[in-house]
Amino acid sequence: MHNRNNNSSSNPVPPPELTPATSLKAVCSVTQYPSSCFSSISALETGNTTDPEVLFRLSLHVAVNELSKLKDYPDKLIQSIADSAHQEALKVCTTVFDDALDRLNDSVSSMTVGEGEQILSLSKMNDLKTWLSATITDQETCLDALNELNATKNFNQTLVDQVKTAMENSTEFVSNSLAIVTKILGLLSDFKIPIHRRLLGFERTHYSGFPQWVSLGDRRLLQASNLTPDVTVAGDGTGDVRTLLEAVGKIPKKSTKRFLIHVKAGTYVENVILDKSKWNVMLYGDGKDKTILSGSLNFVDGTPTFSTATFAVAGKGFFARDIKFINTAGAAKHQAVAFRSGSDMSVCFQCAFDGFQDTLYAHSNRQFYRDCDITGTIDFIFGNAAVVFQNCNIQPRQPLPNQFNTITAQGKKDPNQNTGISIHKCKFSASVDVTAPTYLGRPWKDYSTTVIMQSDIESFLKPVGWISWVSGVDPPATIFYAEYRNTGAGANVDGRVKWAGYKPALTVDEAGKFAVDPFVQGSEWLPPTSVTFQSTL
Repeated sequence: MHNRNNNSSSNPVPPPELTPATSLKAVCSVTQYPSSCFSSISALETGNTTDPEVLFRLSLHVAVNELSKLKDYPDKLIQSIADSAHQEALKVCTTVFDDALDRLNDSVSSMTVGEGEQILSLSKMNDLKTWLSATITDQETCLDALNELNATKNFNQTLVDQVKTAMENSTEFVSNSLAIVTKILGLLSDFKIPIHRRLLGFERTHYSGFPQWVSLGDRRLLQASNLTPDVTVAGDGTGDVRTLLEAVGKIPKKSTKRFLIHVKAGTYVENVILDKSKWNVMLYGDGKDKTILSGSLNFVDGTPTFSTATFAVAGKGFFARDIKFINTAGAAKHQAVAFRSGSDMSVCFQCAFDGFQDTLYAHSNRQFYRDCDITGTIDFIFGNAAVVFQNCNIQPRQPLPNQFNTITAQGKKDPNQNTGISIHKCKFSASVDVTAPTYLGRPWKDYSTTVIMQSDIESFLKPVGWISWVSGVDPPATIFYAEYRNTGAGANVDGRVKWAGYKPALTVDEAGKFAVDPFVQGSEWLPPTSVTFQSTL
C-alpha cells in the first residue's frame, strides 16, 4: 500500500502559483508602507501583472497622480492666511512640489526605451534612486520651511498639520517606489536575473563618461583650455551685461548644450536663482578671491532658510569654478545660505563659500566639490544631497557667544535614500579666533549619513567629535556616522561619542562605498568638466 503523503524528492510539492495579488504583496512587503503600496497599485486597472518592473512603473504613476493633486495646494493656502512668514514658507512648498513633480516625471520618462533595450541598467537604477530620493527631500523641505517657524510668535501648528496630512499619500507613494527600485529591482540586477526578459548587459549610451544631455561638441569645448563664454558679466560695463540676473535671463530652457557665463572680477550684490529648466550652465569667474557673488537674506529678517541663498541652482549639470559665494548677514541673523544646490551631476571647482549658519546647502541630487573653501559656524554644510567634498578646506569660525559650531547637518529622512555627506581628503582648520566648542556635525534626521575619510583634522575639535541634535538625547540607531583613517591632532577617535549609529573605524570596503564612483557615479559625468577627481579611496 502506497503512502499518499510521501513528500520524497521524486514527487515534490509544486510551488504556490504566482498570482498578481501575491506578486504585488511580495513587492510591497519591502516598502515602509506596504498597505498603501498594495491598495494604491491594485486599484489601477492595469495592476493585473506579476512583473516587478511593471509594478514599479505603476507605483511611479500612482506617485505622479498624487503629487499632481498636491501641486496647487500651497497657493490655495497662501490666499487663506494673513501672516507673511507662513506665506513665504508656503511659497517654498510651491517651488519644491514643482521640482518634485519634475523629478518624478523624469523617472517615468526614463523607463521608456527603444525595443530590445534594457530599461533597468545599473546606470538607470542609480538615476532613479537619485531622483526619487530628491523627490522625498523636496517634500520634506516643505515641512522644514513650516516647522522652522515654531519659535516665532505667530506659529500656526494647525496649518503645519494640514499640510502634513495633505502630503501623507504623496510622501508614502514616492517612498514605496524608492523601496521597490532599491530592494526588488536592485536585487534582481545584482543577481543578473533578467528583468522583463531583457538582457542586463545594456548600459546607457554615454559609456564614454559623459552625461546623456551633454552633446559631442560640448564635450570638446569643456576640455579646451580657453573657454568662450556665451555671455560675459562685468559690473564696469566691459561685458555683455552688468548683472548676473541679466545673464540668467539669456539662458535657454532645458538645453543639452553647455551655456557658459563668465563673471569678471568684482563684487555682485544680487540674489540669483537658476530654476529646474536651466540645464548645463557653466558659471566661471576670475578667481575665488576676485569674483564675488554677495547677498544678505536671512531667517531673522523673515526669509525661509531655503530662500535665503545668495545663489541657488536646481537645473541639472551645473558647473561653477573660480567664484566666491557669500552671505554677509552675520551670525546674529541665524540661518543665511550662501549657496544652495539641487542640481543633479553638479560640480563646484576652486570656489569659496562664505557665511555663518547654514553656509552651503547641498539640498538634493548628486554633487561634487573639489578644491573649495567652506567657512561657517552652525550646520554650515547641510542638506540631503549625495555629495562628495574632495580636497577642500573646511574652516569653522567664531559664532555668537554661547553658541557652538557644527560643521555638518545631514538630512536623510528615508532609509532607502542614496544620500549622505562624504568628506574625503579634506583639511579641517579653524580660523584663528575660534574658542567656541566645535564638532564635526550633528544628525538632523532619522537616517542622517555622514562619513569623514582620510582627512586632516586640527586640534580645534572637541574630542567627543560629534553632538546630538537634541541636547542630551542620543540620535536614533538608524543614523550612519563614521570616520576612516583621518590624521591630525583632532583625528583621535578614542574619546568620540558612543552612539549606536556611530562607527569610529570603518573597514576599507565600508569606507569605499562613500568614494566618488560608488557614491555619486562620478566617472560617468565628471570627465567632461576636466576637474581632477579621485574615483576610489
